[in-house]
Amino acid sequence: MNIIFGPVNSRRFGISLGIDLSPALKQCNFDCLYCELAPSATVSHQTETITVDAIIQALQEAFKQHDNIDVITITANGEPTLYPHLRELIREIDAIKANKKTLILTNSATLSDSEVFQTLLSLDQVKLSLDAITPEVFKKIDRPDDGIEIDNIAEAVKAFSKAFTGRLFIEVLFVHGLNDTTEEIKALNSVLLDVEAERIDIGTIDRPPAYPVEAITHKELHHIAMEFDSSLPIHIASRHKAGASPSSYSKEEILNTLDKRPLTTDDIDLLFDEASKRGLQSLLAEGSITKKERSGIIFYIPRDNAQRKRKKT
Repeated sequence: MNIIFGPVNSRRFGISLGIDLSPALKQCNFDCLYCELAPSATVSHQTETITVDAIIQALQEAFKQHDNIDVITITANGEPTLYPHLRELIREIDAIKANKKTLILTNSATLSDSEVFQTLLSLDQVKLSLDAITPEVFKKIDRPDDGIEIDNIAEAVKAFSKAFTGRLFIEVLFVHGLNDTTEEIKALNSVLLDVEAERIDIGTIDRPPAYPVEAITHKELHHIAMEFDSSLPIHIASRHKAGASPSSYSKEEILNTLDKRPLTTDDIDLLFDEASKRGLQSLLAEGSITKKERSGIIFYIPRDNAQRKRKKT
């Protein structure tokens, strides 16, 4: 039973050492169509738990082998906030973490529980998933446990983003034919405009899913990114590169595109043909475009609007 896994080198979070709060089996209040774990019935609480002492002991042993960790990531084969001793665990991790940061990856479903809400406030970093806003699409894609309603989740995410003083990230995973519609993106946009996040990562399926669903292409992700309000800190985070088809952009089109949605080097490699890449470099040399770091990732952005892009303060 491996409680600790990694380290994993992540561009988004640095060198991460993971804690699996359900190493023996999947225990989750969602049964998402895209999950890399096998399908299973949803649960409202963990029936098999590991002790805080066992976790801390395993973590301390891992520290002896890996002394260059940036972040301790709390996750699970399932939903980590179902772990009944989460508050105590975070307190014990804080006592031994030194300069390392704590991070949890959660599906947001329990955030409407005041105890979970308060517990997560004590972390350094939180990543919340929010795949859909309309009840119909939410139930299709995330397949939640009975009693979980997306309206409650959305309101809790908004409230948490305003109360949390650490680094907050939102993740949206798009599935072909489900939450990639204009209507669903508009609904997500409306909610996200009221969320104070450092970064909003949008992606798609990049591992074999539990159910027969399909990813969307990087180009489709780019089009989706352009549909969100330009003030939102959208980042295309998916490793799924299928369907890349470089296009030609004039200098004016490059500036207009970057004004609406800053792009990373990976985005440019997939979306721009060679002539467009040369045009980008020319604009960079002229000073019309500048590079801006956001959460460890470099974005290209027009110099004139570098100061007006939204970020959490």
